[in-house]
Amino acid sequence: MAFRNCRWELLAASLTLTLALIHLVEANSEGDALYALRRSLSDPDHVLQSWDPTLVNPCTWFHVTCNQDNRVTRVDLGNSNLSGHLAPELGKLEHLHCTKNNIEGTIPSELDNLKNLISLDLYNNNLTGKIPSSLGKLKSLVFLRLNDNKLTGPIPKELTKIASLKVVDVSNNDLCGTIPTEGPFAHIPLQNFENNSRLEGPELIGLASYDTNCN
Repeated sequence: MAFRNCRWELLAASLTLTLALIHLVEANSEGDALYALRRSLSDPDHVLQSWDPTLVNPCTWFHVTCNQDNRVTRVDLGNSNLSGHLAPELGKLEHLHCTKNNIEGTIPSELDNLKNLISLDLYNNNLTGKIPSSLGKLKSLVFLRLNDNKLTGPIPKELTKIASLKVVDVSNNDLCGTIPTEGPFAHIPLQNFENNSRLEGPELIGLASYDTNCN
């Protein structure tokens, strides 16, 4: 009996160690992603100075929130006077909140890896290029705020398949085509699409081409 109990204790210890190693690997992966972001940004006010890649996990860094499993759940960098580009490695994170800075470049398509992402807030930056259609894979997304950037191209129709979407704001960009009206877009106010000079009115399903005059 004692031998059997010892075997169970060893098995339990092994499982505990395995889970700890898994969490450590995940935390290091997220830390690497955040450090890649730090390297891609100019930080004149040193708000990212605590982002030290030699630490076990990034949960002790400023502007980073973690859950009880030491997994990154939120990154808040609003009004931090940052500039630069978004690193593709951000596809390893759970939440991206990076508003009111001078971030340039495109929205990484790798963000479609964030299957549990609830809020994507990238408004008030200088982002260019198209809204990736791959964002339509974010089936848990509730808030999508991309307003006040320099985004072009159409509003991806793939976004209409995200049933959880409650807020979409793409105003003050240079989008074109028509405004989707299917799925969650049926309840998004038109003011959230305003100030896109090439964006036409709501899509007339079956009557108007979705991407008319849009390139």
